[in-house]
Amino acid sequence: MGRLKNAERQHYVQAYVPGTEEPGEEWLELAKYISTIGDDTQEGTEEEGFYDGDGTAEVTVTSVAQAYTPEGYYDPTDEAQELIAGLKYKVGDGRKIWHRVVRSDGKKEWVGRATVTAIVAGGGDAIAYETFSCNIRFDQIPEETDLPVVPEG
Repeated sequence: MGRLKNAERQHYVQAYVPGTEEPGEEWLELAKYISTIGDDTQEGTEEEGFYDGDGTAEVTVTSVAQAYTPEGYYDPTDEAQELIAGLKYKVGDGRKIWHRVVRSDGKKEWVGRATVTAIVAGGGDAIAYETFSCNIRFDQIPEETDLPVVPEG
């Protein structure tokens, strides 16, 4: 298959209702006027050396917080952008959403509750279109699912 374009990876969002353990069926695709989505994953690590080795420190990954940073132009008629924009003045559970990422080849997806930070829904130079950006960070390692392969043709 070779290389795949980033635009083939799909990002979806959904409102989170506090106390729910599973997302609903209806997802909003976060794609319209989004020109880039960065990977802002953060890893926690520890280094330790042991006497049964040569003293060289070994790195152990202790936590992974997968995060994405979509950026583009703000469209208040786009439901996914408006869901996120509506969280700007909320705190705590008010900043939670469900996030779903489908790999560019369509064979895997990751779903989990996430927290949205650094929301920008409008802003920029007077002659430019309004900008949109945020950080969507999974609250824990998302659930990975293999998706059924759809035969071509």
